Amino acid sequence: MKPNILFINVDQLRYDSLGTTGNKIVKTPNIDAVAENGMSFSSAYTPLPSCCPARQTLLSGVMPEQHKGLWNFGSGDGSLPIPGLSTNASVWVRQLRDAGYRTAYIGKWHVHPELDATHYGFETYDDVPNDPFHTPYKAVKYRVDNPWPEFPVGYCETQPVEECHTHLLAERCIEKIREFEAGDEPWHIRLDYFEPHLPCIPAEPFASMYPPETIPPWGNFEEGFEGKPYIQRQQVRNWCLENWTWDEWSIYLSGYYGIISQLDDSLGQLFQWLEKKDLMKDTLIIFTTDHGDAAGSHRMMDKHYVMYEEETHVPLFVRWDGVIKPGTVCDDFVSHFLDLPVTLLELLNLPMPDCYQGQSLLSILNGAPNPAPREFAFSTYNGQQFGLYCQRMIRDRKYKYVWNATDVDELYDLETDPFEMNNLAAQDDDSELCRTYRRKVYEVFSELNDPLVTGLWNARYLCGERTTP
Repeated sequence: MKPNILFINVDQLRYDSLGTTGNKIVKTPNIDAVAENGMSFSSAYTPLPSCCPARQTLLSGVMPEQHKGLWNFGSGDGSLPIPGLSTNASVWVRQLRDAGYRTAYIGKWHVHPELDATHYGFETYDDVPNDPFHTPYKAVKYRVDNPWPEFPVGYCETQPVEECHTHLLAERCIEKIREFEAGDEPWHIRLDYFEPHLPCIPAEPFASMYPPETIPPWGNFEEGFEGKPYIQRQQVRNWCLENWTWDEWSIYLSGYYGIISQLDDSLGQLFQWLEKKDLMKDTLIIFTTDHGDAAGSHRMMDKHYVMYEEETHVPLFVRWDGVIKPGTVCDDFVSHFLDLPVTLLELLNLPMPDCYQGQSLLSILNGAPNPAPREFAFSTYNGQQFGLYCQRMIRDRKYKYVWNATDVDELYDLETDPFEMNNLAAQDDDSELCRTYRRKVYEVFSELNDPLVTGLWNARYLCGERTTP
């Protein structure tokens, strides 16, 4: 019997901001339950830590450098091309629909600026509008000297939580499942939350759940940017955050944690309804996010221009009662938005597009060893918000290497420096270790047909050929 597939994607969730991943402060019992009753992937990484490119990769099964969605649309000065996903892409959702699945998309889209989800295999698209930047339903909770009024840090939602976007999304999802369950076909629903993307305006009781004074600083908050690429210090300046102390950042984290718990509460209502209707046993649940959030780590806001763990390492949990052994953990490196399309198509015995670049997780979900574990996790960035800036990142169990095409590279010993404070590449970028990992950058991304690394001049540099013929 084909399972129902409930794919829950949230926006900008740090791996370390859930109870099940070790956070001792934030309360996320319902998300934790997905992991506890299924499988956790402890080493999942985003293909690109930015909203649109990541979501486009999830639907198309290929890296951003292949589907050409290199940066977010809807920001910048409008001079860049609009990188919406082509409708000619090999979208796996169409295959599910052709195989008899009912399909629906609920929530944040961010795949094309003009075409909605119905152009990519979904029967219906329910936007459930949400504009936390301009909502009239907010009030000051904690006062903070905020240089960006567009991001109302320290505010809370004044509507009852049941009327907030989080809970409206969950209710809309329940309505859609009820509609689909009236028929005999299996269904696939993509439930995509805006939260916990900034500005993070939780309602009560979640707005008061995490008083700022109870939240300690991140281990890498005292960042001085010595030996780091110039763009990182400039990112702090661009956000006008040079004078923010942990007093301000703890207020930001109070809202971030609060909206995560509010999101979790809405999912609890959805999961309870599935249990009550005896649908949990027939439903494969995937919970993940597009990318992480700096949220004060390295004194930074949001994402962009960095490949730190806070932005690239993502939570991924899969629950399938009766198939996946509860509480299991996979430590293998996973490129989640590349690997999930391949996994679902293999699960349903559907044809695999030749262009897809992921690896199936199906054998792992079934309790068997991974037949071809990756040596490296990887992620890319191609710039936008404050200017174009290209990066390629790989990491293994000990080292992370970031090739910054137009600035100093980064090399971190993750065993001795888990907070990524000491850039070894700045000390000697021609060391044998740096040269080895630059070549690995070339090998990993040339395998992914990345034109940035395979171009003649960059290929020569990455492979150690410092002179031209």
